[in-house]
Amino acid sequence: MRVGNVKEIVFSKDPKQMNWLREDFPYAEVKCPPEFSAEVQNEKDGDVLTTKIVVSYNGAHPYFTNAGSIGVSFPLQDRYTDSVTCRDYRCHAHVFCGENTSYIMALRMGGAAPHLGMVLTKGSLSAYSIERDLKLQSNDRGCFWLHPSAQEFAPGDTMTLEWKVFPHQGREDFREKLRAFSQVILVDAEQYVIYPGETSKVTIEPVFQAEKVTVNGASLEKTENGVYEYLFENEKTGEYVLSICADEVKTICRLLVQERPETLAAKRCAFIVDHQQYHGKIKELQGAYLPYDNEEKILVCTPENDFNAGRERTGMGVLIARALQQNLLKDREKAEQSLREYHAFYLRELVNAATGLVCNCSGKDNSYFRLYNYPWAVTFFLECWKLWGEKEDLKTAVHITEKFYEQDGFRFYPIEMPIVMLCQELKKQENRRI
Repeated sequence: MRVGNVKEIVFSKDPKQMNWLREDFPYAEVKCPPEFSAEVQNEKDGDVLTTKIVVSYNGAHPYFTNAGSIGVSFPLQDRYTDSVTCRDYRCHAHVFCGENTSYIMALRMGGAAPHLGMVLTKGSLSAYSIERDLKLQSNDRGCFWLHPSAQEFAPGDTMTLEWKVFPHQGREDFREKLRAFSQVILVDAEQYVIYPGETSKVTIEPVFQAEKVTVNGASLEKTENGVYEYLFENEKTGEYVLSICADEVKTICRLLVQERPETLAAKRCAFIVDHQQYHGKIKELQGAYLPYDNEEKILVCTPENDFNAGRERTGMGVLIARALQQNLLKDREKAEQSLREYHAFYLRELVNAATGLVCNCSGKDNSYFRLYNYPWAVTFFLECWKLWGEKEDLKTAVHITEKFYEQDGFRFYPIEMPIVMLCQELKKQENRRI
């Protein structure tokens, strides 16, 4: 049954009758250059919605699009409000734009089925983007825009996208349902992130009988298990995109060769020490670790929360303290001196060691109250205690923890409050005065 503009997707067997489409963005709206036009058709068959989009080029001369030239909206309820609403009426959206094999697996936040699936049945998608109100920060993921793959248009050419939306019972059921669609290639890697010298076996399974399967142009033979396997390895770090083709159906697999954590940590610490510590004329910032602009090669500091000298910048001090404990740094003396200077800055500008108050900005400015700063501070002083064994750091960690709970920290979800580590360190000192 053909339907007009789709304003809601509600599955018949959903006891909550969740509308999977958000109300503030239209569904299947097409954004394209003025030389193009688009027609959208929607058809429903029970709980299955088929959307077909035909984009026509009306210009007089050739037009080559890229992955961002054309966008089609898919406004899912991936946003956070109160917990009950999120549990029953919001979702996590997993979007894969892998050329001919493209899909969305949306999972209700509370975990109860039915969930929503979308699979591309015609055309090719290479990317997605998000349109959102930045004032809502990460609580609102915004509207997803799906972008067709680059294409060369001659005057009068058209491009067709078609997909089906349907309910599913969860991850495993969604994967099984993918097998019903003729332009799907199932791809799995043993490891999507590996270290130089390691290998990752990539398993490729077209859901159709393919005459020829290639990876980056190299043909593969079918294994006894009826799938195709490709062994990936590379000594050079970076992202690698495998171009996979089964007959005329194309998809991709992204893999990352990453430096080993200890090597990466050592390089990061060296960069912090050499580039991100302030040694200028402003006394308030002496010893601070600050954001760094890699384009202009300058330190960044403004009163704005994410660019000041407090808050998450504490993580740089935590990293250096841990790296020193594990002997990862080549110039240990230089790094330790840097950390001493940062430690002095922290006590002088961000923390009241006696009361445990942790301020949001240097100058002991706590005009913006933020409990998230407390776990950072406790972790920093604990790591300094473990590194240097100076009891004042352990005492400061205790005072900060006490202050956190005095300010209703027990009602707050801080993600990383190192209570276990603090208790372990205190237990080691139970027969000694601190």
